[in-house]
Amino acid sequence: MARVVVIGGGYGGITVAGGLDDIAEVILVEQKDQFVHHAAALRAAVDPVWSQTIFMPYNRLLRNGQVIHAPAMGIEGNKVYVAGHDPIEADYIVLATGSTYPYPAKHMVSTAKVAQARLTQTRENLKHAKSVLLVGVGTVGIEFAGELSSVYPDLEIIMVEKEERILPTHDYTDELRKVIHAQLEERGIKIVAGSPLAYNPPVDMGALSRFQVETRNGEKIEADMWFQCYGAQTASGYLAHEFSDLMRPNGQISVDKYMRVQGHNNVYAVGDITDVKESKRADAARAHARVVVANIRDEIEGRSPSTTYSAGKEWVILPLGPDGGASQLVEPNGDIRIVGPDETAQIKGTDLMVSMIRSQLRLP
Repeated sequence: MARVVVIGGGYGGITVAGGLDDIAEVILVEQKDQFVHHAAALRAAVDPVWSQTIFMPYNRLLRNGQVIHAPAMGIEGNKVYVAGHDPIEADYIVLATGSTYPYPAKHMVSTAKVAQARLTQTRENLKHAKSVLLVGVGTVGIEFAGELSSVYPDLEIIMVEKEERILPTHDYTDELRKVIHAQLEERGIKIVAGSPLAYNPPVDMGALSRFQVETRNGEKIEADMWFQCYGAQTASGYLAHEFSDLMRPNGQISVDKYMRVQGHNNVYAVGDITDVKESKRADAARAHARVVVANIRDEIEGRSPSTTYSAGKEWVILPLGPDGGASQLVEPNGDIRIVGPDETAQIKGTDLMVSMIRSQLRLP
């Protein structure tokens, strides 16, 4: 039986692992002891129920394979080096380690209990805070502002964006910006745009400690807590030796239309680690993974890879808590349609796709 080593147990990794479990010996290498549903991580920072919900065990994902909870250290040829283990030989390797992001949008610690303890402390601090500074008014900052304002309606929220407008990157329409901006204003959220901070606050993110900062144009801001809402970094350092010639300056790795790493026919990559020209999203990682599953199945069964991936028009789903937000949808004919809180909640806002992820992990 062919052996497939999947490095990274995020959205793309579990899709590949689960999709090949019936046809190959799958070894999933993931340093975290539980899956983290990062799409709901911002809600977990304000809601104690969700701080339990976003962590899910891997123990039912693979019926025939195994999960090794340790970090990957490197790859040489067909061998995967894993901390604390002998080298693992593989017929196929899938790179799915994704990206890092500042807390609380992503949890980078290996142990769920440690992550949950930090979330508990964050919520305790928020109960006593009168004001919070969010640095960055992209999708993460906006979603977090929505979660904070939904649970703490009396909390003063100040958002700083270095660009002149909110949602400054990607193909967001002015109509979406207008709808989101209006909802933020309705919640009393203050937006300071057009200048970055001159320096970061002198306290840790999420700590409760009054501070003062100022923007480069001289506007002073005081708050009790702060969070950085930008700064994704590709988690590909372990590839620096074997794949240095294929890595872009941002750490992403080059793939072909079959999602194979360029020049390495037995190595595939999915999700944020790839250089596919699209925004880095969970649904994109799953779409990449479905292509990889189909192509590795082809190869195991003696055929050439036949399934290709091309980035399509992207939906933008921006909930502001459970009952707010807006979305930018793309119709089958390519037209863009903006919808408000009700439809946004139906798509993502209420359940935040927990049921779908639990189903992937074969959890009840």
